[in-house]
Amino acid sequence: MNRNYRNAFIAVVVLNALLLVAFGAFWWRSHRHVKSDIKGRLEQPTQQATSAPNGATDDEKTRDPATTQTEIPVAPMQLTSQRMQSIGVKFGTAEYKNVNDEIRVTGNVEVDEQRVSYVQARFPGWIRTVYANATYQFVRKGHPLFTIYSPDLVTTEQEYLLAKQNAQQLQGSSISGVASGSESLVSSAKQRLEQWQVPPSEIAKLESTGKVITDLTFNSPVSGYITE
Repeated sequence: MNRNYRNAFIAVVVLNALLLVAFGAFWWRSHRHVKSDIKGRLEQPTQQATSAPNGATDDEKTRDPATTQTEIPVAPMQLTSQRMQSIGVKFGTAEYKNVNDEIRVTGNVEVDEQRVSYVQARFPGWIRTVYANATYQFVRKGHPLFTIYSPDLVTTEQEYLLAKQNAQQLQGSSISGVASGSESLVSSAKQRLEQWQVPPSEIAKLESTGKVITDLTFNSPVSGYITE
């Protein structure tokens, strides 16, 4: 059994050696053929020399064998117009100029959130008149946007007017704490109006007229376009 394995192993080794020798011989012949072909091309004369009187050519006299270089001929390549058009071949003159490429891309235009102002009412009510009634309408700062009616606001205005009237009547009272108490009621009612962001102009109008403002006008805090 072992003898059969040994014989088979020896046969495989011998076969591989024969294949390697055959491959080496084939490569050597191919390489030799290529070198002889290149040498034959390099030895072809590039120009016809004229004979000199002494038997040597003019080209041999002026040419240094150590520095002589023979150019390898370049094979021409021809392309049809259809092929040139398909691969995008273009001809032009080389020149210096500024290159301005236009790039077209898709995107979304959004509003700068840092420049958005919100107008909100801090009390319940009903909007009666709307002055800015269209999206993307341009409004200037201080322009009226809408008027609102609020029962809570009307009640607070009445309390403010009543407290202010009592403070004026009790201003000269000799009873300790009466005058200061009436002034604190006026300040409390006014602070409530300010916390509801009632414009100072409306509070001044309330004090000058002494009448309750039923329709409070909201003005634009900035100049810009209405987005909603």
